[in-house]
Amino acid sequence: MAEQSTSREVAAAAVAMSITPNRDRERLLRAEYAREGMKTAAVDFGGEFISSIGKIIEHTIVAARREGLISDAHPEEGAVAGAAREALSQIMPKAIGLNVGGKIAIARRGDHIGVAMYFGIGLLHLNEVCVGLGHRAV
Repeated sequence: MAEQSTSREVAAAAVAMSITPNRDRERLLRAEYAREGMKTAAVDFGGEFISSIGKIIEHTIVAARREGLISDAHPEEGAVAGAAREALSQIMPKAIGLNVGGKIAIARRGDHIGVAMYFGIGLLHLNEVCVGLGHRAV
């Protein structure tokens, strides 16, 4: 079987991290990816979608920096922000005017950064689920 491209592996890792059901599973998956030479981070998030867009991007950058996926260099922060914005743009059609809650995950290997967002979208228990994915190369 041909080896997968790095961008595909990073995107798949970000999605897998975003759908972990709990912190214990997240820690196990992070350790597995670390053994493969990939850095990962995840952060929970919830709130009204439109008013939270800036906070979602900010939380994504802070989580990536906190876990050592990026430095505080402008190009690296911009890559994470751009990938987060792309993931949000995929979620936006379903989420405008509603609440979201779920997990943001970031994965990096080499120059490739993937951001995945797995959110429940809706009111009360009437939720839709959605995954957004963005990728950038630094």
